[in-house]
Amino acid sequence: MVMFRDRMGRELGPGEAGGKIANRLFNYLLDLELMILRWIGNIPLHWTRRMFYRLAGMQIGRGSTIHMWANFYNPAGIKIGQGTIIGDHVFLDGRAPLKIGNHVDIASYVMIYNSEHDVNSENFGAHVAPVEIGDYVFIGPRAIILPGVTIGRGAVVGAGAVVTRDVPEFAIVGGVPAKVIGERKNKDPHYRLGRARLFQ
Repeated sequence: MVMFRDRMGRELGPGEAGGKIANRLFNYLLDLELMILRWIGNIPLHWTRRMFYRLAGMQIGRGSTIHMWANFYNPAGIKIGQGTIIGDHVFLDGRAPLKIGNHVDIASYVMIYNSEHDVNSENFGAHVAPVEIGDYVFIGPRAIILPGVTIGRGAVVGAGAVVTRDVPEFAIVGGVPAKVIGERKNKDPHYRLGRARLFQ
């Protein structure tokens, strides 16, 4: 009799093995989708990329743009509001809900994660939690947002910051881990972001 084992060496019954095999096949299909979206990210036309991202299940509001070379996990879990601009080489994680508000400015090379390994678990399993980014937030280049974080309306995340906990509305945070270093003076933002770069 063929015996199946999981990655920890534990024996699996036929039902458990079947579920794991189906899950593995599903993940292969997701990997293929992500590879195709990575290729789509090289197309220097915003409307074309947006069309394919929407076909993959991502919700993108009117006037929002994702620049070239973005990467994703599970795009169907990502919702982007209106008038938001997302920079090049950004990583967006939709394994848990990722909600990005209206008129949000996310700079280049920002990474937003909804899943991370639980270093204290026996099997090094995943900890998954949603991320929410409020309206009029600015996230500087190379910042990292970790699972379970809410960034309040109008907040600013400095370049290179690692955000491990919630950020209050209109707070300015920076550092590793990110701490409040200031407060935004404009408490009633109603601006619109500039036009996205045409061929980026």
